Amino acid sequence: MGTPAGTVAGTQSIQNAPAPATAERPAAKVALVGVHGFGTHHLRNLKRLQAAGVVDLVAVADPTPPAPGSVPATTHAHPGLPELLAETSGLDLIIVATPIQTHAPLGLAALATATDLYLEKPPVASLADFNRLRDAAAASGRSVQIGFQSLGSHALTAIERLLADGTIGTLQGISATGRWVRDRAYYKRSRWAGKRTIDGVDVVDGVATNPLAHAVATALRIAGARTTADIASLETELYRANPIESDDTSVIRIRTSSGLPITCALTLCATESVEPYVTLQGSAGTAVFHYTEDRLTVETAAGRSEEVFGRDDLTENLLAHRNGGTPLLSPLQDSGAFMLVLEAIRTAPLPAPIDAEYVRWEGEDDAAHAVVTGIEEALELAGGQHATFSGLGLPWATSAPHAFHLPAS
Repeated sequence: MGTPAGTVAGTQSIQNAPAPATAERPAAKVALVGVHGFGTHHLRNLKRLQAAGVVDLVAVADPTPPAPGSVPATTHAHPGLPELLAETSGLDLIIVATPIQTHAPLGLAALATATDLYLEKPPVASLADFNRLRDAAAASGRSVQIGFQSLGSHALTAIERLLADGTIGTLQGISATGRWVRDRAYYKRSRWAGKRTIDGVDVVDGVATNPLAHAVATALRIAGARTTADIASLETELYRANPIESDDTSVIRIRTSSGLPITCALTLCATESVEPYVTLQGSAGTAVFHYTEDRLTVETAAGRSEEVFGRDDLTENLLAHRNGGTPLLSPLQDSGAFMLVLEAIRTAPLPAPIDAEYVRWEGEDDAAHAVVTGIEEALELAGGQHATFSGLGLPWATSAPHAFHLPAS
């Protein structure tokens, strides 16, 4: 699911925002599936949009009823999407903010009703499910927005300009660096947290596919890699310090069809959480994009500059697309390159456990979190050199890069 970071000073700058309802164009009838967890972010956003007269939240669905006062009095609550669809007509938009393994069936069910769809990230838990969802969307003629909120940042337009202008010279590579902390409580919060599968169903809840998925998606977008055809090679090196199934410390190395290297070095086992960032490595300088803050820093021989940008809300962007054809910022079809990364992780060997000698625990009980020895420096070196952890010769990096066999196009 999504990351609600990215607003600056608690605000969002909206371009091409949908106009308030009129007699000719009533408020969009919206249903939200999943009202807890990240669903609470959508509830807050829909409350704002409903106050502006843009949407009408007519129904929600969740096995656990919404908290008192969290939805409008006129909103009908249902235990699941089938019940909601059976009792609700005329929907314009369904938003799905549920566990990863439910995205495919819920997304397909939503598209079968001829409504537009907002689906939280990651889109689905396998490339096969992505292809099914993409085909269903094409057959229905409906629009599907994926909840990579960072792709609404106005900084991306500024990055396009600086690359076109040659501000940092020729782009030679891109790295994504994520240093977050997740404690034991994080992995206890739900049955699917940190799992690769549940009862034979793919989940793929790893560092690169869920909590720091925006780092991967943003790096790919800047590189111009949107579809599966935009990826020439892909390899993973997955580790875990926590007693979980999925990876919590990993390197993903990508080469685009144009030959550009992208390296994503990510962990949930840092000493402390810092805002993740994407670095553009140019022949004449660098640009660093802290995507959760919409902050872009450029360094060249001429000096250093920094600017904080606004961003477009993806729900408003989808509504503007419905109303006036505004291009979607994060359309389903542009998640193909990201889904190749997810598929590579899904099909890779199990993450290698990091020896306890190189892991320390900070905090007590459920607030305790793992810290991998030297992880901050390791991430910087991996991104800067486009190296894997084993390639750097780290003592705990006992695995080897696993090359993903790209599907035939």
